[in-house]
This record gives sequence, structure tokens and C-alpha cells, in this order.
Amino acid sequence: MSELIVGKNVVASVHYTGTMPESGEVFDSSEGRDPLTFLVGHGQMIPGFEEEIQGAKIGEKRTFTLTPDKAYGERQDEAMMKIPREEFSALEEESKLEIGMTLVAQMQHGPAPFTVTELTDDEVTADFNHKLAGESLKFAVEIIELRDADAEELSHGHVHGPNGHHH
Repeated sequence: MSELIVGKNVVASVHYTGTMPESGEVFDSSEGRDPLTFLVGHGQMIPGFEEEIQGAKIGEKRTFTLTPDKAYGERQDEAMMKIPREEFSALEEESKLEIGMTLVAQMQHGPAPFTVTELTDDEVTADFNHKLAGESLKFAVEIIELRDADAEELSHGHVHGPNGHHH
């Protein structure tokens, strides 16, 4: 049997650390947690992440930097929205709205996180861009485990079982 490598329909478990290339600041890491487990080729990861680990074997380590188009995309001006402040009145009874807060709006397509970027007496400016949109991102990845996805995982498009999705 040939050694399994990262490719479409393979379940990959990886340890990773994501840093900002300029500052070295860590924005996400699996360190101290279970490895991240996902089904390769089914859109669960940002595009460049999967591209960069294609063909990797268990135990292999790769370091790469992704440009915004391969990560969370460029910032979109149309993802900025001004919302009447009275729509936040229930929230403001419990806590104070502050610039930099992340909240979640219930939209037609489901929950949409946004960051409060500006506050006036009448309006809240909401930024629905991903926090890392417009940024280049550096990843250090180690392949921990690889296995073929089973038929149910392939039909559902995600991993089941330990560290994966549970129905």
C-alpha cells in the first residue's frame, strides 16, 4: 500500500500556528489543543492553506505565507454597514457598545459576525469583513495524521468522529 498524502477526499489532522508575517504576532494556533481535523478539497479551509499542504506526508512540516487572495480575501467596502443604533437597544441595556467589539447579526443566510468600527448617537458602523481580510498570513503546519474519508463523510462534505463534526 502506498503512503497516504494530503489530497482531495483525505481527512487531514494538522497542528498549525498562524502568524502575521510583519509582526510575528500569532493570530491562531492549535498549540495546546487537539490537532485541527478537516476533509481536504471540500472548502472547509481557506484556499491557499489546502493548496500549500497538497502532497504532504504524515510528519511533514511546511511553512508558507498566503497573500490575501489565497486567505480571507481583500477588504470589501460593501461589507461596511451603518445600522440604526436603536436596533442595539436590548443589548445596550446589558452592556455598553464599544468600538472593536465583535457581535453577530442574524441575517437571511444565517449568523454573520461583524466588528463595531464607529459609534455615533444615531448609528453603529458594522464591518462584516473577516478580521483578517486584506492581510497576508504565515502558517507553520505539521501533518499529524492522514486517512481516507469514509462514504458518509464524503456525502456530507465534512469529517465525523473525534475532532470532527458530530451529528
